[in-house]
Amino acid sequence: MTTTVLAAGDHFVLPRLLTRELRAAVPGTALEVTEIRLPWPHTPFGPVAEVDEASGGEDELIEALRGARICVTQLAPLTERVLAACPGLELFCVSRGGPVNANLDAATRHGVAVSYAPGRNATATAEHTLALLLAAARGIGDVHTDLRRGTWRGDHYDYDTCGIEIAGSTVGLVGFGAIGSRVARLLAAMGARVLVHDPYVGPGAAAGIAEPVCLEELLASARIVSLHARVTEETTGMIGRAQIAAMPRGSVLVNCARGALVDYEAVCDALDSGHLAGAGFDVFPAEPVPAGARLLSTPGVVLTPHIAGASQEVANRAARIVAAEAGRFLRGEPLAHCANPEVLAR
Repeated sequence: MTTTVLAAGDHFVLPRLLTRELRAAVPGTALEVTEIRLPWPHTPFGPVAEVDEASGGEDELIEALRGARICVTQLAPLTERVLAACPGLELFCVSRGGPVNANLDAATRHGVAVSYAPGRNATATAEHTLALLLAAARGIGDVHTDLRRGTWRGDHYDYDTCGIEIAGSTVGLVGFGAIGSRVARLLAAMGARVLVHDPYVGPGAAAGIAEPVCLEELLASARIVSLHARVTEETTGMIGRAQIAAMPRGSVLVNCARGALVDYEAVCDALDSGHLAGAGFDVFPAEPVPAGARLLSTPGVVLTPHIAGASQEVANRAARIVAAEAGRFLRGEPLAHCANPEVLAR
């Protein structure tokens, strides 16, 4: 019996990567794989009907899913309308850290299992965090821009502006999950003293790598602070004016997690006043960053457009994770990363 699968890729997790990994995951299984390519990132993702951070439209997906039992994708929108129009769909695999673009309640009602790909970009994001951290600590963003404009900034040898080294510095990490723990190991290998605050991690998890402390102690002690927390009601706006003021003068703040964690107006004020020496950001409250935003013109900031998780290895790994889930499903094995396991228990 042939199983029909839709590989709904995009310009990052390519359809051919999904197809290649699907065939490798179930050798000898008769698969009919249909490919479509969604427009992200050439067209930004956004809300589609009731789901968020999706790419492509419902009509396109409904047409492509005709006869499909499984869909593997990164950003295709799994909405109530799509589910109602595709009764043969049984498994929807999202190659992201969470299935934001899937209506889980509707999928559960329609008997469709939804899986995801935790940790797919942990290494890439950790490495990008380190790159931003180093660039912000040494003022690389500003001198790079000035040099390209023809200005030689030899004054960055001035003691008050020449930056700090990682070796021997105290670095604080807010969050010690898949990404934060990797950043901690990289920093420890460079000779930093690493502090970590994460109320959801056991006391022994950071042994030999970092020292668990409360947030107040971390902010007061660390010369560099890097954020690796999820956005919840508790963490939204967790780094605001009071927290920045609690950091030592001349500190550096880095955020490759989520823009909602930080008050960016407070960051700009602290950079203008000299309380913060630098900052590095890959995530923002509004994306793309609006023209005229203070972050775009405030000195001392290194900015990247939410690309910390962008590497060829991530795309390959993401395709491999969702293909493995499809393979488990076809063999009747438990899914490793199911977001609505109650569907499988029916």
